[in-house]
This record gives sequence, structure tokens and C-alpha cells, in this order.
Amino acid sequence: MKRSRRVFNGEFKAKVSLEAIKEEKTISELAQIYQVHPHLITSWKKEFLANAEKVFDRGSDEAEQIKQLEKDKAELIQQIGQLTVDINWLKKKLP
Repeated sequence: MKRSRRVFNGEFKAKVSLEAIKEEKTISELAQIYQVHPHLITSWKKEFLANAEKVFDRGSDEAEQIKQLEKDKAELIQQIGQLTVDINWLKKKLP
């Protein structure tokens, strides 16, 4: 009989990783508590620590995206205005 592969969500991985970082319990103890292989906990911990700086960098990326979207919005509003003027001019010129 085949055993289906378990899939762990990000919340669970973060919880286990944080406990591993705290080092209040050994990796083996955490593996027994959460019913996962110790290697998984170690790899989740490494991945968590490697990506920790991205949490704080996200704000600058979002600010740049917002500025770009506002610029695009202004350009589109200008195009709409110009097209409205053109349409009104054509309506006056055509009988």
C-alpha cells in the first residue's frame, strides 16, 4: 500500500523553524514532537535564516512598485484626456 506524501504549509514550517532556532529542545526532540524527519527541520531552519532579510526588504520593493503604478496611472489619465479632446473636436467638425 502506498503512503501519500505529506505537505506542510508555511505556517507549520515557520513554527517548527522558530522552535529550532530557539534551541530550547534538540532537533531530535522536535522531530518526535512534530512527527517529521530531523533533516526536514534542519533544512527548514536553514531556509528560514537565509530568507529572513527579505522580510525587511519587502517594504522598499513595494514602495517602488507603488511609485511605478502611480506614474502609469498618470500617463493613462493623460491619454484619456487627450482622447476625450480629440473625440469632442471630431464631433464638432463632423456634420
